[in-house]
Amino acid sequence: MSTPDGRRSDGGGRGRDSGGRPGASRGASGRSGQPRPARGAAQGGRPARPARAKGPARPVEPPRDVHDPDGVRLQKVLASAGLGSRRACEDLITAGRVTVDGVPVVELGVRVDPAKAAIHVDGMRVQLDTSMVTIALNKPLGVVSTMHDPDGRPSLAEFVKNREERLFHVGRLDAETEGLILLTNDGELANRLSHPSHEVPKTYMVEVEGRVHPSLGKQLQQGIELEDGLVSVDSFRIVDQTPQASLVEIVLHEGRNRVVRRIFDEVGFPVTRLVRTQIGPIKLGDLRQGRTRVLGKVELGTLMALVGM
Repeated sequence: MSTPDGRRSDGGGRGRDSGGRPGASRGASGRSGQPRPARGAAQGGRPARPARAKGPARPVEPPRDVHDPDGVRLQKVLASAGLGSRRACEDLITAGRVTVDGVPVVELGVRVDPAKAAIHVDGMRVQLDTSMVTIALNKPLGVVSTMHDPDGRPSLAEFVKNREERLFHVGRLDAETEGLILLTNDGELANRLSHPSHEVPKTYMVEVEGRVHPSLGKQLQQGIELEDGLVSVDSFRIVDQTPQASLVEIVLHEGRNRVVRRIFDEVGFPVTRLVRTQIGPIKLGDLRQGRTRVLGKVELGTLMALVGM
């Protein structure tokens, strides 16, 4: 039966039972008082999704254990390396700023073997082996980049002859090039700094004949074809100029033989003086020619972080 407005009536009026008394409030049984069927295909609703079968749980790799029961307490190792008092080093650990062999350590009591552990604070390697040393030398003009020259020419060994360590040079500068060169007894650091895959940037001050145009920088950054392949600089800056000469600063990560001189010869500006002023984060600064200085812990840590140590 339908009501005048077209709605279907159940005979007793909405909200009343068959005797005209107010009925119970509508609940789960719906208007008809019958249990409401579950929604499904019979009502035209969306079919219920079948339960997903549970497969075997993925194995969870346990965290690496860096604790060495026979080692030294981590905070003591950090304090011995000059990171501060033992209490300050405990704060570094609990703040989550310390890793051991790549694993974050946030709890006190961890012991490590200082001879084997790779410890980093804020991403920088902590120097634990005091026998390792890295030295910056301002190489003068005319010195060959070797520790001994059979022809008797001045060599790098003359500037570190008072050192007890067996040092070797990292990379080379030709005899006509001055400036920063590193010497170390850390073979791993030397190998990484020299390997092309790490692309360690090197900065040079280059004095050339003639007045260069600013457009030369764009040309060098796009690349110059040499006899052994394409080479490009990372940055280029004109420092000073006269009508007869220019002083420019370039940064590149190439390590090919005499590459800076060959680049400028190729573009028609022969080099009259060449000085390397920086290797990665290590700067020549005010270090006088022929003098050396031992890299500090922060400097060395930054350099090691650059090559993934």
